[in-house]
Amino acid sequence: MPAFEMEWRDVFFASYPVDLTVVAPQVPDRLDVDTFEGAAYLSVVPFLIGDIRPAGLPAAVGLTTPELNLRTYVTCDGTPGIYFFNLDAGDLLGVLGARLFNQLPYYYAEMSYEPGARTEFRSRRRTPGTRPLAFDATYGSTGDSFQPDAGTVEQFLVERYRYFTEDQGGDVRYATIEHEPWTLRRGRWEVRENELFEANGFDEPETDPVLSHSEGVSVVASGSKRW
Repeated sequence: MPAFEMEWRDVFFASYPVDLTVVAPQVPDRLDVDTFEGAAYLSVVPFLIGDIRPAGLPAAVGLTTPELNLRTYVTCDGTPGIYFFNLDAGDLLGVLGARLFNQLPYYYAEMSYEPGARTEFRSRRRTPGTRPLAFDATYGSTGDSFQPDAGTVEQFLVERYRYFTEDQGGDVRYATIEHEPWTLRRGRWEVRENELFEANGFDEPETDPVLSHSEGVSVVASGSKRW
């Protein structure tokens, strides 16, 4: 599988602390839920994938699409990473390719992305035969930029350089992610509709989320490999 280059732009993280027992039944048996100070986390992440293309090709040939995902934090044999419950995106060919080649739970959605000082982000899933998922929010940031210090919850949530998934045969697969350390600002958002939790079999968390926002990073992602 080839590596891919891309930009992750205008990335918002809304990360809810939840009890470990909420998340553990929803991840593959080979994976262990990672926790920070005893709490597992579910993160809602809207952003823009820019210029995604096979490594080595010019950015001009890449695809750009909004994406919305719900993720948690795991380890596999002690190695930290991310586990995605869903990734909804606005490019049908990209969705089909990611499902086929990377074994990721992508879904096609009709999306509206309007960047600015405060980004307007709307999504409505259009993949037939799947649970409905609608999302409508405005997000942005406030305060000075910072790079998360080691041992902070922000560092736990964003500095992840591997994702894990499970293929149809039950094998764990992974890809490595390379990028510079994240630069963040404190996030703020207004949510009008959010069906991510319900669509993935979770109750709406009653906790307050950790909100962070980033202008983004340049990324190189490996192809999917068997663990």
